[in-house]
Amino acid sequence: MIHLVLGGARSGKSRFAEQRVAEYAAIGYSCVYVATATALDHEMTQRIAKHQQDRVSSAHNWTLHEQAFDVAQTLTAIDKPQQVILVDCLTLLLTNHLLDPNPGRWPEQKVALLECLTQLHSDVILVSNEVGSGIVPMGELNRRFVDEAGWLNQAIASIADQVTLVVAGLPLALKQ
Repeated sequence: MIHLVLGGARSGKSRFAEQRVAEYAAIGYSCVYVATATALDHEMTQRIAKHQQDRVSSAHNWTLHEQAFDVAQTLTAIDKPQQVILVDCLTLLLTNHLLDPNPGRWPEQKVALLECLTQLHSDVILVSNEVGSGIVPMGELNRRFVDEAGWLNQAIASIADQVTLVVAGLPLALKQ
């Protein structure tokens, strides 16, 4: 099962996704967290530390994999039945790739991710920002980010079994 959870900044999408993981934990699934964030500044370091503390204090025992680039390879390597994997988040993964000095890496990793998702035995919940609801941003890199994020979300949504949009902490099922 592939479940894509979309939402804007501070929409509650990660909390919603973690609640879905808790439902799996309640029926005996192992829980894996694939974190894609990189600490490029002090504020992001603090955010990552808060997420880490939140996972430690949660009721279920997470296995953590921090992976800023090669998420498909990580998913394939850790795949097994009776497991749920939370990937948080795809737009941070995209950011890492857009800032990577090797521009050819992102298209390869995107294809690898899309291909591996449909082959996994694990259930996967993917969190991503919905960034296309605002104005067209200024700057080439910003516009490329919005374009790539939109295309990635569309591609994942097309293969996902479920897609949920979270707004103001409220989930709206887009695909069930």
